[in-house]
Amino acid sequence: MVPEAEVKDVLDELQRLRARVPLLTGALAASTDGLVVAHDTPGIEAEGVAALTAAALGVSIRMADATGRGGFRELLIRGENGYIATYAAGSSAVLTLLAEDRINVGRLHLEGRRAGARIGEVVDAAQEHADRSAAPPRAQQSGALPRRATTPDPT
Repeated sequence: MVPEAEVKDVLDELQRLRARVPLLTGALAASTDGLVVAHDTPGIEAEGVAALTAAALGVSIRMADATGRGGFRELLIRGENGYIATYAAGSSAVLTLLAEDRINVGRLHLEGRRAGARIGEVVDAAQEHADRSAAPPRAQQSGALPRRATTPDPT
């Protein structure tokens, strides 16, 4: 899914996020289909949270669509003992944050959105690279000879 170097970049981002926001108790990046990319979730089963995130994401996407609210951006759940916030992270990943009840929700959103954008860039770039590496060159796909590069006509 995501190469080891990119997993380290994602994990580094999760750890920096937890250092910036002291009331975060866990951070997890997962694919939209529920596979863990990287996590910093002491005492929490990351695989289970990733799977539940995928299920909640599916419902959230359908609800946003059914109500005309556009594409998924984020989901916030408040329990008796704290928050679970999930943010879109590019086109194929999500960021889920676990936070204490005393957290400043505005700060949680600010930092979660920023981290989600950075993680999304890393995961999407890795996915794009993997897709390009797996696909045969266009000339071989169509049977056509490769075209020479030309410069655009300035007129």
